[in-house]
Amino acid sequence: MECKLAVSLMHDYLDNDLSEPQQLELQEHLRNCADCRNNFEKLEHTDMLLFSLTHHATKPSDDLTDRIMGLLPQPKKQQVWVTWIKKHPALTAAAVFMVVMLFSTLSFWSQGNQLVVKSDEFEKLVIEGDTVIIPPDQVITGDITIENGKAKVYGQVNGNLTVIDGELFQASTAHIAGQVKDIDKAMDWIWYKISNLLSDVAYR
Repeated sequence: MECKLAVSLMHDYLDNDLSEPQQLELQEHLRNCADCRNNFEKLEHTDMLLFSLTHHATKPSDDLTDRIMGLLPQPKKQQVWVTWIKKHPALTAAAVFMVVMLFSTLSFWSQGNQLVVKSDEFEKLVIEGDTVIIPPDQVITGDITIENGKAKVYGQVNGNLTVIDGELFQASTAHIAGQVKDIDKAMDWIWYKISNLLSDVAYR
């Protein structure tokens, strides 16, 4: 006999609803299986307790009731913030997004002072140390972003020029068709990153 079948027959055995062959088979299994025997003893004890309560006491004593209630698992109280999250999933998602963006942006902000240059026409730029030079005879098409460096513009930029945590110098011969952004504060940097992310999402 398998344990699953034995467990299913235990209640019928205690209620004396099993045939004699089934009783003998279950008894044989209980002699050989310690786990089922322990389960049966607990079930038998519970059955005797219930029988005693229903046949020998018209009303359980307060002490017994308190003990039984004390043995029952107590319901877990949900904390206030868990309830708030369940009621406001959209606000929670937005708050988590902003926190992730803030920490990721601050981590980028705190990373070394390595020069980073982004441009579609990188080969037209002249880089000397931490200085990016746009020569007077060059026309750069597209946006240019320079991080942790200096920008010296002598030529023409047909796009936006952004300098992050650096310096910008424009000669009298320089011409920048788009916006010029000089970002040197952490909050400006955060807003710049978030604005770019939202712009990317809007154009997808």
